[in-house]
Amino acid sequence: MSAQPAVAISPNQSHRLSLTRVASFPRLRALAWADDVLFASRGYTLLRAKITDNGRIEWAQAGQYEPAWWRRCTSSSRLTSRFFRDGFHALAVLSSGHLVGAVPRAIVTLAPGEKQFRISHRVLRGTRPLHVAVTANDHVFWGEYFDNPQRDEVHVYASTDRGGHWDVAYTFPKGAIRHVHNIVYDEWANCFWVLTGDNGPECRILRASCDFRNVDVVLSGGQQVRTAALVPARDAVYFSTDTPLEANHVYRLDRGGNLAEVATLSSSSIYGCRAGDAVLFSTMVEPSDVNPERNAGLYGSAEGIRWDCLLQWGKDRWPMGLFQYGNVLLPDGNNTTELIAATTLAVEEADCETTIWRI
Repeated sequence: MSAQPAVAISPNQSHRLSLTRVASFPRLRALAWADDVLFASRGYTLLRAKITDNGRIEWAQAGQYEPAWWRRCTSSSRLTSRFFRDGFHALAVLSSGHLVGAVPRAIVTLAPGEKQFRISHRVLRGTRPLHVAVTANDHVFWGEYFDNPQRDEVHVYASTDRGGHWDVAYTFPKGAIRHVHNIVYDEWANCFWVLTGDNGPECRILRASCDFRNVDVVLSGGQQVRTAALVPARDAVYFSTDTPLEANHVYRLDRGGNLAEVATLSSSSIYGCRAGDAVLFSTMVEPSDVNPERNAGLYGSAEGIRWDCLLQWGKDRWPMGLFQYGNVLLPDGNNTTELIAATTLAVEEADCETTIWRI
């Protein structure tokens, strides 16, 4: 365990959530929850953690991916790993026990009983998707995320054989969007929420059927619809904005289609999660004329209306363009515990570290 790196915001009568630190793990990135099991990676090794009733966290190896020889070298150091964007970047845990992950330039799959991830798809545009989504019947989806200055068509890929093979399930036509930020499965509505960017009408929140045969625009246009993080809850979905051009916010879209701004954030936000009934979003250090913030933060709400900044971390001294923005990474998946796993990146005293907090 390492020293406590974060600055807790002093509670007052308006705070609904308080966090107690359970443990910290250096060089570990939290990726996904599968109910009460947490999956995390250290480089290209995937681990799973079971949290016992007495609060102990027991880690065991879940699988291994064998990268190119030079990535074995770069992933061994924090700074070179940050520079080369090494390791696992996304993970989907299927009910069958299969694991589907995103690593640099590839989608990789691990079947139950196996130890080595195998490449099931080579990523040819960009380096990897930001997230991998899975339905209740283990169909897996991801959207292309690449620079796309010419605004070429953008594909959503699907696998109906647990990550074994991939086909194009949907295509955004040329000129429609820049790229896909996220695809989020909504268990209450049995649908997907598709988040795209980055400018003007390219910023969209779409609702898609689980086979992507029906895709409808719910919100579009403007930086306040530019989002990479959306969290479904029983009565509403919540999303945070990701823009350096305007002030950032959290919005609540209820199941009747009513939209409300519920929080103001200090900077861009690209990660969100649910822990029990609590909803959380993190912010990154992406300085601009509108967002000068130099701290990455964690915001949370117990009921989705009143929001507070719970924790903050200061950006470290390494250049952001080369060594990444200061950020707080939150895992995907379904979390049935009252624990929060947060991975801090490019921040002082807690770089590349995962901390477990109890609500």
